[in-house]
Amino acid sequence: MDLRARVVAAYDSKTGTQDEVAKRFSVSVSWLKKLLRRRRDCGSFAPKPHGGGWEPKFQGERLEKLKNWVQEKPDATLQELLDRSGVPASIMSVQRALQRLGSRFKKSRYAPLNKTARM
Repeated sequence: MDLRARVVAAYDSKTGTQDEVAKRFSVSVSWLKKLLRRRRDCGSFAPKPHGGGWEPKFQGERLEKLKNWVQEKPDATLQELLDRSGVPASIMSVQRALQRLGSRFKKSRYAPLNKTARM
């Protein structure tokens, strides 16, 4: 926001053309034009709010059910959990939900290897 204010102030003080102001602040001329257009149309040159995104498939009651299923059967695969939930989602949705729950993998990565090294 600070850069936006300085660029607009420099342009408003008529210290140079749009090209010169853009070069002085190391921004593109098209960005400066968009900034001035936004100020003209909206009255503010503040950035637009975040557009949002996808809602998680597993939240609220669904997330609690998933947590209970994992506690009942901790060795269930992601596909089994997805099939049991009946939610139209991907396996990665289940994985992300389990990460939000703080769920851990069944097997430890620090367990000793099954095979010994070649001699």
